[in-house]
Amino acid sequence: MTLPIQDVLRHMLAALAAGAVIGTERSFHGRAAGFRTHTLVCLSSSLLMLVTVYQAHWFPAGDSVRMDPTRMAQGIMTGIGFLGAGVIFKEGLTVRGLTTAASIWITAAIGVLMGVGLYLPGAIAALLALGVLSLFRYIENRFPTQVYANLKVTFARDAPMPEPQLRSLLAAQGFKVTSQGYEVTADGGYFEYRLAIRTVRPEQLPRLAETLAALHLVRSFDVSSGGD
Repeated sequence: MTLPIQDVLRHMLAALAAGAVIGTERSFHGRAAGFRTHTLVCLSSSLLMLVTVYQAHWFPAGDSVRMDPTRMAQGIMTGIGFLGAGVIFKEGLTVRGLTTAASIWITAAIGVLMGVGLYLPGAIAALLALGVLSLFRYIENRFPTQVYANLKVTFARDAPMPEPQLRSLLAAQGFKVTSQGYEVTADGGYFEYRLAIRTVRPEQLPRLAETLAALHLVRSFDVSSGGD
């Protein structure tokens, strides 16, 4: 039995195109798992499904042995879970990379569809995924939502700003403290406040940075917000 090379190429090219479209959006937003990662994930998922779709060409056992193609799909999605976990990381109190991990997962699913020859559902899924990543970002950015950030402020150990005064400063800028911590540096010369703060006005973050930079008591500070 001759392997239908044209059909195999059609599966592979469809998966490559779907992965590239989704990966382009991720690369545009500067994510580590971007164009090449998503393309390879989708293409590899398609290749693995081709193993089961065309099993008669490499395992001609007839009806004496039956194989379940869905097991391959289950194995693919399990393996993709480890890859997705690799792009998720915790920065302070903020978890980042969840959206990219989800995009990798759905890219693998689209690759499975392309691998078994379900081109139309795969193409529709790719367009829907791209819409969620791009259009839904536009919608999400207009939701009234709370923005969380991590704040680290360093003072000289013998002249720290009193905590009530720091909290009042943050409240005046529109921030509320959700958790806090304290640290004295290893050399013993500086005292640090480590705070998790939130606001409904994200435009206040650069203004907070400007306010802290103007305070002579502040030796250094770091303000970092979360992302997807």
